[in-house]
Amino acid sequence: MTAVTLRDEATELLRELLRLDTVNPPGNETQAAELLRAYLDEAGVACELYARVPERANLVARIPGRGDGPSLLLLSHTDTVLADPDEWSLDPWSGELLDEHVWGRGALDMKGQVAASAVAMATLAREGFRPAGDLVFAACADEEVGADFGLSWLCREHPEAVRTDYCINEGGGDRVVVEGRPLYLCAGAEKMSSPFLLRVRGRSGHASMPGIADNALVRAARLVERLGSLEPQPRLLPETEGFFRALGGVPDVSAVREGLAAVEPVVRALVEPMLAFTVSPTMIQASRQRNVVPGVCEVVCDCRLLPGQTQAEVERAVREWLGEDNYELEWIEGVGGTRSPLGTPLWDAVESFVHAEEPDAALVPIVLPGFTDSHWVREAFGTVVYGFFPMRAMDVELAARLVHSADERIPVDDLELGTRFLVHVARRLGE
Repeated sequence: MTAVTLRDEATELLRELLRLDTVNPPGNETQAAELLRAYLDEAGVACELYARVPERANLVARIPGRGDGPSLLLLSHTDTVLADPDEWSLDPWSGELLDEHVWGRGALDMKGQVAASAVAMATLAREGFRPAGDLVFAACADEEVGADFGLSWLCREHPEAVRTDYCINEGGGDRVVVEGRPLYLCAGAEKMSSPFLLRVRGRSGHASMPGIADNALVRAARLVERLGSLEPQPRLLPETEGFFRALGGVPDVSAVREGLAAVEPVVRALVEPMLAFTVSPTMIQASRQRNVVPGVCEVVCDCRLLPGQTQAEVERAVREWLGEDNYELEWIEGVGGTRSPLGTPLWDAVESFVHAEEPDAALVPIVLPGFTDSHWVREAFGTVVYGFFPMRAMDVELAARLVHSADERIPVDDLELGTRFLVHVARRLGE
């Protein structure tokens, strides 16, 4: 198959996927799974649909291996976040091809990678490719909400369908240029999503006589302001050290923040979340009546922990920063926070693609500030997972602004690049 055909095939399949409304909730991912199954069936790729409920199916496709090498999972999800058509220049579910970009909700997150993975599977199957270990493609439901219809459910109820040695998922592949050298970012670790509730207590009273009450909302405002200025102690992880090494050298941890001040903003924005846990107050609830001074105010804070950090450690730091006051801190959940070793055969396969595309470029590790489905297979099977889908045509800042936002789109050049990458890594690992 020529590169042009590969490009056209991935583009057309993505356009079809984008025309399917799989906003989660409710998801309705089965329609995407059935489209992918029909496409892969024509190429001779064996597919199965696994569904906790009929309308929310996960597709798992497989090219059986020889049994003498590692298995590889191409992981993706078919659900998307919502889209308000009034905010868009085009219909979010049009799959429009305009100015060599494919437009639609999910083009970047992550139906583009879904289409590229399916086309890579079909391409290899048509060639008669038989890898050393099984090559598996999973297009899962419910990544955006995580209500146990997708990969978490598959790992528990159908583990053999998705158990592999290695995995490529979303979360990396951005290209940045630092001092003239291109760097491709590969997510080898992810922070833990660990939101907490700050419950601030005062004393209620009539709003017309504020002096007789102790306004919990006012108390909370002071604490929220304190949280906004929190700067936790930085910590250098193996991924962060690898990133700095590519920039020219690993700094002393005490001088990291000062050193970042001289770095260009796009790089600084990437590095800062990798250095420490983060806290962002996002939701607040106090009195339910205008004329009642609230005796209780609840503040929900988004909190992201570094891999290896514990909630107890972070709670001590937060309480020390806030000082003594009449509040309670209650953890809501803790999800993710996993990492994979670097320097594996999968890392070498990804790196070989980067060097083939741009000989002077470097592959550098990052800690993803958010989290993806990668943690499910890391935790269940010890799978080595990297987030990587290369993008070169679209500026990294523009891509970040478009994900989960209006006018989401992907350059056809990047869709083709990502498809070629997945074919390459499957061949390299499956030799």
